[in-house]
Amino acid sequence: MNTNKSKTAFDEAKKYIPGGVNSPVRAFANVGTHPLFIAKAKGSRVYDIDGNEFIDYVGSWGPMFLGHAKECVTEAVKSAVDNGLSFGAPCLAETELAKRICDIVPCVDVVRMVNSGTEATMSAIRLARGYTGRNIIVKFEGCYHGHSDSLLIKAGSGVATFGSASSAGVPEDFAKYTLVLPYNDEAALDSAFEKMGSEIAGVIIEPVAGNMGVVPPREGFLQKIRLLTEKHGSVFIIDEVMTGFRLSLSGAIGRFGIDADIVTFGKIIGGGMPVGAYGGKREIMEFVSPTGPVYQAGTLSGNPLAMAAGNAQLEYLQEHTDIYEEIEQKGAYLEREFKAAAEKHGIDIRINRVGSMMSVFFTDTDVVDFETACKSDTERFKKYFNEMLRRGIYLAPSQFESLFLCDAHTEEDLEKTAKAFGEVMEIL
Repeated sequence: MNTNKSKTAFDEAKKYIPGGVNSPVRAFANVGTHPLFIAKAKGSRVYDIDGNEFIDYVGSWGPMFLGHAKECVTEAVKSAVDNGLSFGAPCLAETELAKRICDIVPCVDVVRMVNSGTEATMSAIRLARGYTGRNIIVKFEGCYHGHSDSLLIKAGSGVATFGSASSAGVPEDFAKYTLVLPYNDEAALDSAFEKMGSEIAGVIIEPVAGNMGVVPPREGFLQKIRLLTEKHGSVFIIDEVMTGFRLSLSGAIGRFGIDADIVTFGKIIGGGMPVGAYGGKREIMEFVSPTGPVYQAGTLSGNPLAMAAGNAQLEYLQEHTDIYEEIEQKGAYLEREFKAAAEKHGIDIRINRVGSMMSVFFTDTDVVDFETACKSDTERFKKYFNEMLRRGIYLAPSQFESLFLCDAHTEEDLEKTAKAFGEVMEIL
């Protein structure tokens, strides 16, 4: 496979862009090679500037749930373009998309549009603090909620101890208001609320973690958070930037039958355009300016092109709910074939899958939290990634990311992927 043009493009990009990329994971540093520069994408495929074709399981990191360049979405954007690229003023499409989200997600009464998942989670945290008059936020180790200062925090040295900044440029004073707990650990959660429940403004969680690889919640864990936040008057924030409208029509909220006070969205609600949103219970959302004292603004929020794409994508999903069962079956097929191939060749793996999200961990330990995820053999993953790429399978270039299935993946795509996986297991 020739990727010389991508290598040259990367070298050129590094002269003008930090590390040559506009988001770190794109650099392919974790897999020991250079990134592919993508020229175009359609359906289940992406095509790089060298002319190579790949079956894509990155899907722009999740939003391409219908596949790339879905006609109903692209046509909606083309139509919107003719009316102008941006207004910085209200437009009807904003209200249409907000109403659609409120109609689909049971615990969302009011929605505020923003431009990214980071903006959504950052704003949700500020709202939780403003609504409760408290400062402490609980998050879970291995969960990623964007790059805002309050959330770039790594775990402390013990249960119920405050974290420390995980990025240069984040003051330690910010970290002292963020409590980092192990994912899926009810005892740690109980301890935290027992010690400081009256000080906790909110708890934020990925309902299915997708940023330490895919790690599902243990049965009852999300419900435990709901019970404790209600008991102590804290705000429960579900971060559905990755899972929203993917794990079911109503996301993880619907799949697991849980209630939240604030839900954050991104990715899918823009049909691939840059977008985010946060919404929730009316009495909480009314604390957001201009109706309340919590300030948040965005000059280009509710961009008409993003709103058009989002409305088209969500409308399609509302009208084709059978997609979810079909993708469930696609995921089950890959999981079954991958496990069989690894067993045949004596390779220790653990596969975590929830619907259309899946991760392969090279470990003999069940992966239930960040600590167990880190036991995975990343050197073996590196070889696996590169060998799959050589066979035309484009995966996320990190052990700690999700494989995303989409509606456009065909039976032929899945069979080719399973065959490639089997070949790779034979040589690992």
